[in-house]
Amino acid sequence: MGPGTLNDSGTPEFLLLGLWAPPSLSPLLWVSLLLAYLATVLGNGALVGLIALDRRLHRPMYRLLTHLALLDTAYVSTTLPQALAHMTMHHARLSLARCGAQLYVGISLGSCEAILLAAMALDRCLAVCKPLHYATLVTVPRCAALAGASWTLGFVLSVPNAVAALRLPFCPGRPAVDHFFCELPAVLRTACADTTANYRLVYGLGVPILLVPFALILASYTWILTAVCKLPSAGSRRKALSTCSSHLAVVGLFYGTVSAMYLRPRASTALPARHHKLVAVFYLVVTPVLNPLIYSLRNRDVHLAAQYVLARLRGVCTGLH
Repeated sequence: MGPGTLNDSGTPEFLLLGLWAPPSLSPLLWVSLLLAYLATVLGNGALVGLIALDRRLHRPMYRLLTHLALLDTAYVSTTLPQALAHMTMHHARLSLARCGAQLYVGISLGSCEAILLAAMALDRCLAVCKPLHYATLVTVPRCAALAGASWTLGFVLSVPNAVAALRLPFCPGRPAVDHFFCELPAVLRTACADTTANYRLVYGLGVPILLVPFALILASYTWILTAVCKLPSAGSRRKALSTCSSHLAVVGLFYGTVSAMYLRPRASTALPARHHKLVAVFYLVVTPVLNPLIYSLRNRDVHLAAQYVLARLRGVCTGLH
């Protein structure tokens, strides 16, 4: 059986049921999501701009942070603008090709982020535990290789799940995906076939994509805590831990939501769709907005870079007048 009904051009289509809100609250929900999207793009864009403009931030930690900001911006841009557009339509339809592309890019970017967070943990571990050798161990080429490996592995390891999901047969008529984008579990729930093998593939690939990076993060922070406990003063211990607090907060947000989306027991898919959508909204909307704030609010280097860039802009504006 094919993947759904055919439109006028003969292309299979999915029907996205989208986000639901009472009619009186729909405009408020739409505006809130739009503001969240703009905050994500502007916040992460400002962070990338500061890192690019201030030489003091041309260090491995901030180079990796640039990739994290780009990942967050790309991920939210593949889903939220479409969701906002669909909220203004009576029927939100998506072709098989567009649904497949969104599904693949979405899980790829999430996989890239998991691996990148492990690379960032390794960077912090070497900075705290091997400070005298850090500059020679973490060079610019090695940092670029870590970031490149994160992107490459994320997109390569996501191919089997995407292909397996899109080869499933779907029910006659236009398959209704009870979600606001083509998320992998939502598409699997739409299939008119036994998806046991697909869930096994999700859990199987979850080991190299999520659990191995998480194990590396735990190992890195175990090593960090061991090194910090050996420091002579409370001030030096606080300073060492403060360099890791932002990364730990981002790791907690990421793994808390991703585990709820992709590593939950299969029986939990029987939960109402609104629960799945709520987790997705938190991951897609809340986390990308918070990440630049987490890395900026208590980061002295970022504050100094912002003051430097603002001073340069004031100088440029003064020169124009």
